[in-house]
Amino acid sequence: MIASPLLGATHIRHGFFTRQGGYSSGLFASLNCGMGSGDDKDIVRRNRIIVAQALAVDEPRLVTVHQHHSSDAVAVTEPWPMDARPMADAMVTDVAGLALGVLTADCAPILFADSQARVIGAAHAGWKGALAGVTGRTLAAMEALGAKRARIVAAIGPTISQTAYEVGPEFPERYLEEDAGNSRFFKPSQRPHHAMFDLPGYLAARLRAEGVGEVADLAICTFSDERRFFSYRRTTHRRERGYGRQISAIALQ
Repeated sequence: MIASPLLGATHIRHGFFTRQGGYSSGLFASLNCGMGSGDDKDIVRRNRIIVAQALAVDEPRLVTVHQHHSSDAVAVTEPWPMDARPMADAMVTDVAGLALGVLTADCAPILFADSQARVIGAAHAGWKGALAGVTGRTLAAMEALGAKRARIVAAIGPTISQTAYEVGPEFPERYLEEDAGNSRFFKPSQRPHHAMFDLPGYLAARLRAEGVGEVADLAICTFSDERRFFSYRRTTHRRERGYGRQISAIALQ
């Protein structure tokens, strides 16, 4: 797993896990943690146990939600059954011994912490959730538990980079309607009327504008590093039948 120095407080464990070190095979090799990926669910659970052990929690206390590219954030007080996951794209908690996990395969995982208040969060931010404000909703939910925005640190994990993220001619308008200054996150593509979008750059700028104390981007591209990461876009280009999901998670000890 990959760590961020921003989240290095002694009472916080976290990791941006890669696709390496698990039990899955084929297109899902090997640390696939996505129950909805089409992989064998018993094998996925074995992979989740590996992640849970790295975070020093029991596997049922590694909590994930039913992600649907929204801005919805939920507060977690206890684990829920896998078949009863709420529809959301972010979680926050102040409960020790719970690990908050988000699944990605090009979208951005963001881990949050206010170490002084002992409040943590995790968000899944694709282009839809980013534009809808999933980061701001996560921060507000952390504040409701006693966090202070200026103390919160946020680390953006492995995600698709601008060099690999080509979008169609209608895409930039969504962001420019929000703020004309968002044009800085687009550059021309080699294809006419297309553009290359900087998702992690947009998220970092948005987090700073929302008042986060410190933001770090690991600057690791999921699309270009097949050895370490699953990528939805890479799978789509190859017309493969499925793809795995890596997990990023954070826990209070």
